[in-house]
Amino acid sequence: MLSQNRFQIFALTLIALLAAACAAPPNPEAEGKINVVTTIGQIADAAAIVGGEHVFVSGLMGAGVDPHLYVASEGDVTTLQDADIILYNGLFLEAQMNHILEQISEYKTVVALAESVPVDQRLASPIYEDEYDPHVWFDVQLWKHIVAAVRDTFVEFDPENAADYQANAAAYLAELDALDGYVRAQAERVPAEQRVLITAHDAFNYFGRAYGFRVLGLQGISTQSEASTADVQELTAFIVERRVPAIFIESSVPVRNVEALQEAVEARGFAVRIGGQLFSDAMGNPGTPEGTYIGMVRHNIDTIVSALLAGN
Repeated sequence: MLSQNRFQIFALTLIALLAAACAAPPNPEAEGKINVVTTIGQIADAAAIVGGEHVFVSGLMGAGVDPHLYVASEGDVTTLQDADIILYNGLFLEAQMNHILEQISEYKTVVALAESVPVDQRLASPIYEDEYDPHVWFDVQLWKHIVAAVRDTFVEFDPENAADYQANAAAYLAELDALDGYVRAQAERVPAEQRVLITAHDAFNYFGRAYGFRVLGLQGISTQSEASTADVQELTAFIVERRVPAIFIESSVPVRNVEALQEAVEARGFAVRIGGQLFSDAMGNPGTPEGTYIGMVRHNIDTIVSALLAGN
C-alpha cells in the first residue's frame, strides 16, 4: 500500500510523463546546451553565470514566490523530468518539494547546494530538531560555497568544458568578495547599538551574524509558522523600549503582519516607520538590478542602512 506522500509523487510523475509525450517543442535557446532547472532565483543566477554558454537555466520560483510554501505543479514535474541537472537549496527550504526531489535524485543529477556549507558554519534551526537555517545566501561568504558547488557539479557532469566553468566561477567569486566588502562597509555606517533589523520572518540570521546586526522576525525561519498575539506584543515592547526607527517588509511575505506590528507600536505612543521592502526568499523581477543576487544584496543593505540612519 502506497503512503499518501508516495502516492502523490507517483501520480504527479505519471501525469508528467504522459504530458511529456504531447509537450511543446523544446526552447530553441536550449538546443545543444545542458538543461539546468533550479528552485529559487538566487541559484538560477549563480548557475547561469557559472555555466555561461554551455547551459540553459530555468528557475521554478520567480519574483515574490515563497519557497517555504511552494508546491510543485504538474508542469513543474514535467520540467524536472526534462532537466539534465536539478539544483536546489536544501536544508528544508523547499519543504513541500522534498519528496519529489528525493525521488527524482534516484536517476538524475540533483544537488542540494546548501549542504556544501560546512556544518560548523551553519545556524541551527530554532524550529526543527537536527535541521539548519536554510537562508545561507544572506552571508555572502557562505554563498561562495554554493557557487563552488555549482561549478563542481558542472565540471563533473561536463568535464570537456571544465576550464570554462572554473574560469566563470573564479571571476564571479571575486565579484562576491567585492560585494561582501561593500556590505561590511555599509553596515559599519550604522552605530553598533542601532544595528537592529526587524522583518516579517526570521530569514536574516546569517546576515545578522556576518554583518553585526541583531535580527528579529515576527514569524520563524519558515513562513509556515504564524505570528501569535504574544509575538506581536513582545516585539512591540522591544521596539518601543529600544526606540527602533524602522521595520521592514519582505517581497515574498504578505505585509499584513508587519503593518499590524506598526499599528501596535503606534498604539503605545511611538511611531515606527516601514523602512522599505527587502528581498528575502525571492529576488526581484528579471531585468532589474534586484533580479540578480548581487543587486538583491546591494538593495537590501542600502535599504536597511538608509532607514536606520534616517532619524540621525
